[in-house]
Amino acid sequence: MSDVAAVAGVSHQTVSRVLNGHPSVRGETRERVLAAIASLGYRRNSAARALATSRSTTLGVVTTGSPLFGPTSTLIAIEGAARDQGYFVSVATLRRYDAAAMHEALEHFMDQGVEAIVVIAPQDDVAAAVESFRAPVPVLVVAALERLPAGTGTTPDGPTTLSLAVDQRAGARAATDHLLDLGHRDVLHVAGPQDWFDARERAAGWREALEARGVRPARPRVCSWAAEDGYAAGRDLAEAVAAGEGPTAVLAGNDQLALGILRAFWERGVSVPEDVSVVGFDDVAGAAYFVPPLTTVRQPFDVLGERSVALVVGALAGRRVATERIAPDLVVRSSTGPPRAARGG
Repeated sequence: MSDVAAVAGVSHQTVSRVLNGHPSVRGETRERVLAAIASLGYRRNSAARALATSRSTTLGVVTTGSPLFGPTSTLIAIEGAARDQGYFVSVATLRRYDAAAMHEALEHFMDQGVEAIVVIAPQDDVAAAVESFRAPVPVLVVAALERLPAGTGTTPDGPTTLSLAVDQRAGARAATDHLLDLGHRDVLHVAGPQDWFDARERAAGWREALEARGVRPARPRVCSWAAEDGYAAGRDLAEAVAAGEGPTAVLAGNDQLALGILRAFWERGVSVPEDVSVVGFDDVAGAAYFVPPLTTVRQPFDVLGERSVALVVGALAGRRVATERIAPDLVVRSSTGPPRAARGG
């Protein structure tokens, strides 16, 4: 910084103000300092800054390394939002989901001096592993938890464990209500794996929406999240539809399952939405270009990232918000319509 100050002809303090975005620096002076920084190739030493300020401006993020849309989109959104707030992100990917692996990851973060930890915990065993660790910094668990993990994120001032998630249950209710409003009464749920919080919440929302309208839910078909499982389910459903026994509408646990179902229906001559309406969940890139364009539930991952960072920054400032849910949006496209009976067909 002294070299930059000498080249720019300003004080060390002025360089510091420019680097920190202080508004009191004149535009001409700021440009001169920035030009000196560029010519010298100056970069701030984050380790030295952490020693001077007792702050690392680093957040630790624990993830499962899943390539699936939800966890990956969540990680990208958190990293972007953290950068916007001046934080770096250090990521630890778990290869196994047990107490020892979680403890190792969190100890690694403590050695780095992170200011807070975000755990992307889509499955039961990940959340269970969080319970085994007591961190001296705020811990945010990104999952639709039924309860907060005990023991984590504890400081002398009290527990600072937080929970944040997209309201999966509300999204599934909205999707099911849409189908019911169209006149469907036989709405089948092709669900995701039930050790995932999101899958259970979506199944619960589907069930609640049907029961609220006096419709008895059928047993959901439980699958993985893969399109291959959706395809297998779609083949079975197509046979049932051909025999006059199938549902008139399907709520798929995610868009990949919906994609497999649509492929199976197309191969077997089941028309969507004329014979069966199909709804997905996630609104993945390209969902508007499925055949037909897919009605689905959009998860606002940008908002999830922003609120994740806001909650941990708030916790660091002493503001405690234990849980928060973010509302998703139903995106209606061409894969849903009234059942044939409602159209007089």
